[in-house]
Amino acid sequence: MTRTVDFIFDFASPNAYLARKALVGVVERTGAKINYIPCLLGGIFKSTGNQPPMLAFGGVKGKLDYEMLETKRFIEKHACDKFVMNSHFPVNTLLLMRGAIAAERDGYLEKYIEAGLCSMWEGSKKMDDPEVYVTEMNNAGLDGAALLASTQDPDIKQGLIANTSGAVEQGCFGVPTFYVNGEMFFGKDRLGLVEEEICK
Repeated sequence: MTRTVDFIFDFASPNAYLARKALVGVVERTGAKINYIPCLLGGIFKSTGNQPPMLAFGGVKGKLDYEMLETKRFIEKHACDKFVMNSHFPVNTLLLMRGAIAAERDGYLEKYIEAGLCSMWEGSKKMDDPEVYVTEMNNAGLDGAALLASTQDPDIKQGLIANTSGAVEQGCFGVPTFYVNGEMFFGKDRLGLVEEEICK
């Protein structure tokens, strides 16, 4: 039986990019299916009282330096050699996330995710700028203008709100979060446990 991994993600998180790269190997080894669930990380934080690591741990001596070391190790282990920290970070991903809901509706979510993540975390693009957004989506072979227009569709807006509130109700407090067999796993460093759960 093919296992499904629910992947709660937002383009705003560099760890979502890194986790997706590492998930390729998990899928190859297990045959699992990835079910991407676009959610707004800012909405998750607001609902749960969570904060980005830079705020939550900024005052803890050595903590952020260690996080950077672990990220470097992860990048090397999973050959994420195209990754760059977005020079515009933090980027408001509301446009990107609404566009993901539209892409899911129209049947090309995975292609859209690839385009968005590459623009954010390989190209260091300012993806909250509508002109940049349209250009990057066009460059990826998508209809940037149509996607931009779709972000104002009330049903698309509501779809993102529903996904985000649903994730919070499920226990999600950050990104990336994974669910397998009803079990929750948070963070890119839990992918080993995700794979173990898939194989049960």
